[in-house]
Amino acid sequence: MNNEQKLPVTYMTLFQDGVHEIEVKKSRFICHLKRVVTEEAARDFIAGVRQEHLKASHNCSVFIVGIKRQVERSNDDGEPSGTAGVPMLEVLKNRELVNICAVVTRYFGGVKLGIGGLIRAYTRSVAQTLLNLGTAKGELKQEISCFVDYSLYGKIKYFFEIHPEYSVKDVLFTDKVEVKVFVSEVFVEIFQEEVINLLSGKVDFCLGEFSYHEVRMN
Repeated sequence: MNNEQKLPVTYMTLFQDGVHEIEVKKSRFICHLKRVVTEEAARDFIAGVRQEHLKASHNCSVFIVGIKRQVERSNDDGEPSGTAGVPMLEVLKNRELVNICAVVTRYFGGVKLGIGGLIRAYTRSVAQTLLNLGTAKGELKQEISCFVDYSLYGKIKYFFEIHPEYSVKDVLFTDKVEVKVFVSEVFVEIFQEEVINLLSGKVDFCLGEFSYHEVRMN
């Protein structure tokens, strides 16, 4: 692995896009969350929410783009400085989320919340929406092909059945049996040693591409 070696082994992100609304002292706070992979996509999403809620008092927004958090932006959209965008961003950063955009639309209900009240409201809006929609963990894995004789297929098949941490992608039957499996980047060498010991060295490997695989965390 060349450039891929510089990528994080894992990352956290939003599991699914969605919207959630709360009410704080008659003000409506509508949080919109979306997965994004470019700054352009994030800005398009923000613009879309603004267009949908033209009559709202505020449409405060934040986004974090890039597996390494290359781009982070926040916007208070007219709320007192530091009361909306920054607290929203902190919720995402505290959960180590990437490739995510949040827009909280506020419809003022007539009761002023004060600095502390605004911070709590925007923080709560994003946090509760994340809880409802869930987060996902992406893990860098390498595709590895294991080539074995037919007589050893039953043995390696059982090995994968009792080791679900190694995800079998496909099994091909030609002159030998080829088992394609995804292995976490940090366990590639351990995996090869285990299979070699299991089959007394009667196995050949072909190392393939790296890619991220996600599972829901909550």
